[in-house]
Amino acid sequence: MTHGAVLAELARLGPFFALEAHPAGSAPQAGWRPLEELLRQPGALEARVAAVRAALAQAGGLQPGDVEPRVAVSLTQLGLAARLICPALGVAVLTGRLLPVEPGLLRWRPGTGAIGLSLRADAVPPAGSAATSLATLADALADTVLGGPVRELIEGSTKLGVSPQVLWGNVASALNGTRALIDAAEPALLGRTEELVSRLLSRPPLQDTHQGSAATGFRRRSCCLVYRLSPTQAPVCGDCVLVV
Repeated sequence: MTHGAVLAELARLGPFFALEAHPAGSAPQAGWRPLEELLRQPGALEARVAAVRAALAQAGGLQPGDVEPRVAVSLTQLGLAARLICPALGVAVLTGRLLPVEPGLLRWRPGTGAIGLSLRADAVPPAGSAATSLATLADALADTVLGGPVRELIEGSTKLGVSPQVLWGNVASALNGTRALIDAAEPALLGRTEELVSRLLSRPPLQDTHQGSAATGFRRRSCCLVYRLSPTQAPVCGDCVLVV
């Protein structure tokens, strides 16, 4: 596969996997912002949370003030974590290679549903499958993705009033959701995907965030707080801790 083919294969897995590419040294085009600003610039994450809060309110026929701030923080973090995890796991499964996710290499663009995400073109992994073991890939994903921008996102979201227990539970849920999306789009990849996800979920800080597995029924041990959007018809997730 060429680099373009790698990106095309990612997009085929679904919108949360899709990546665009931008030339090294180029200025961001209209609407695009450096990811490192979102994670590190004071007020940037708060602005994203405010936008999500307004969108949640509009979808529910509410006023933004009716949506609890910590609900908006949790769902913002969950969506952004999933958006980083999906392409990284997708590239690992498809090519056996690691997707660089350093914030300085990535740009993001607000949007409905999955945000836009663009990787510097010279950082797109080379085509062709690598002979990297799944254990080695899992170690690398844990260090560079979960221990990199995902952890930065959690640190920023904790400062906005949501506990790390909830936020790491969101990461576990995003990993399980990524596995389900890959399975739905490309069942032949399920074995590799399940092994990688299982290895990631079995180590700190994720090992105590869930119970069960894809085969036995995955259930998280904390709540993403989405149920608090409605006092009468509480929405729940497929892996919700509140479902009995």
